[in-house]
Amino acid sequence: MEQSLQKLIIQVSLQKFTFIIQEIESKQIHHFASEGLNQNRTIEDQLQSLFAKHEILTSSFEDILVLHDSNLNTFVPTALFDEQALGSYLQYNTKVFSTDFFAFDELTDKKINNVYIPYVQINNFLLDRLGAFTYQNINTALVDYLLDLSAQHSEIEVYAHVQKDHFELIVAQEGHLILFNSFLYHTAQDFIYYLLFVYEQLKLDPELVPLKLLSRIEKEDSLFEQAYTYIRHIEILEEQALVAPSLLLHYQVPKQHYILFHL
Repeated sequence: MEQSLQKLIIQVSLQKFTFIIQEIESKQIHHFASEGLNQNRTIEDQLQSLFAKHEILTSSFEDILVLHDSNLNTFVPTALFDEQALGSYLQYNTKVFSTDFFAFDELTDKKINNVYIPYVQINNFLLDRLGAFTYQNINTALVDYLLDLSAQHSEIEVYAHVQKDHFELIVAQEGHLILFNSFLYHTAQDFIYYLLFVYEQLKLDPELVPLKLLSRIEKEDSLFEQAYTYIRHIEILEEQALVAPSLLLHYQVPKQHYILFHL
């Protein structure tokens, strides 16, 4: 029997290294692993240890995608985009240096580009160990996914991708990006403050414009309760990942790694 083709998808930040292995034809995920990274050790040493521990990473893959999990990014309309000026797009939301390396992901059908600072050291290590691969900023995948959902509706919608200490806010209408931003939060009050601030700035009516939540959030959470106090129409997007029956995961795993599991 011919072996099915496999895709390796890695999500990496300076704090965590996570990966899944997916059957390309069926899209079914049959392997998952996640490891924390220690900022007191060099990233190369830790990645070396991870590859020694997870020998499956050295398997043969038809396709490899690396998601750089970082909010050092900004979206630029194609009509205003200049590939020679990448650093200038980021200088207003992060400190940039002359030595920084900039990259961008094209969302051609959405007519936007995502400009970001990739993890060069991580890319160099993975290139040495894995050979050729594709990499992109994780928010490229997030926005692409949510704009496709938005294209199914005519009304304006607000999406919040909730993480442990930050969340991404995407406002879209009929598949077009109106706003993207990332906010740090410590309390539920911080969370609702930023949400309502965006509603106010964009003149969105909390009684009419729906909020759709995804990733680390449940109806019992204080974040949800705060949002439901002020915004009338709220929905939690359920995860739709195709996970192999043999892969025994806690039900929260696909939710908490929503982007990784929904590519």
